[in-house]
Amino acid sequence: MTLECAGNGRALLHPRPVSQPWLVEAVGNAEWTGTPLAPLLREAGIAPDAVDVVFTGADHGVERGVEQDYQRALPLDDALRDEVLLAYEMNGAPLLPQHGAPLRLIVPGWYGMAHVKWLRTISVLTREFDGYQNAVAYRLRRDADDPGVPVTRIEPRALVRPPGFPDFMSRARVLRPGPCTVDGRAWSGHGPVVAVEVTTDGGASWSPATLDPPVGGGWSWRRWRYEWTPQPGRYALGARATDASGRTQPVEQPWNRGGFANNLVQRVDVLVVAE
Repeated sequence: MTLECAGNGRALLHPRPVSQPWLVEAVGNAEWTGTPLAPLLREAGIAPDAVDVVFTGADHGVERGVEQDYQRALPLDDALRDEVLLAYEMNGAPLLPQHGAPLRLIVPGWYGMAHVKWLRTISVLTREFDGYQNAVAYRLRRDADDPGVPVTRIEPRALVRPPGFPDFMSRARVLRPGPCTVDGRAWSGHGPVVAVEVTTDGGASWSPATLDPPVGGGWSWRRWRYEWTPQPGRYALGARATDASGRTQPVEQPWNRGGFANNLVQRVDVLVVAE
């Protein structure tokens, strides 16, 4: 399953929201082992009027002046999905402390804020949870007065593995002319990725990439590749993913105050030079 921070790409927004300045590196893919949550909730007993399931982690701190434990809630229907896990292993080994040991929540398809680490308690409420991380943080809003809508599922994204080697100051990539396989990974929380397109001219034109077979039941990222034979010159590479729900990446990103869910098409500048 692919796990991505909701703030991934925040530093690429203009103006940049004031928070952790992620570029595009806040994402990973792993195999998770645990016990399904739904049978435990049913065994404990769920009231007929239950609404939200609240997960409390061991991390405690202050955000915007509010002292709090980290708590996030899922609507009951989402918490009862078969693939939601209480995970105790990652890639076949016991969870490390930085990954939430001894137990963490795994919610395939949702941004990372839902995957509560260092899990201490699970509570089922008969009302909508109004804790800070649900009601105030992790909401898509245009300005301070906008109540916004909650951040939930991962928006489609494709990333390019930069070809060639880097120029130290500009971070542009340098490449020799000739055949080159451009590849990367693509994922979405709304449905399996069904197509990836590649641009070499900053979005003026697009060509289809080849997709590797899917793995992980659709929750894992998918490798794509594109055969390219560039001539000397300057290029702007990018890739955009489309998922089974019909969602695709934007070329121009709508801004939001928290800098969440920025899945703007990535730009990788490349200079192809003759030997």
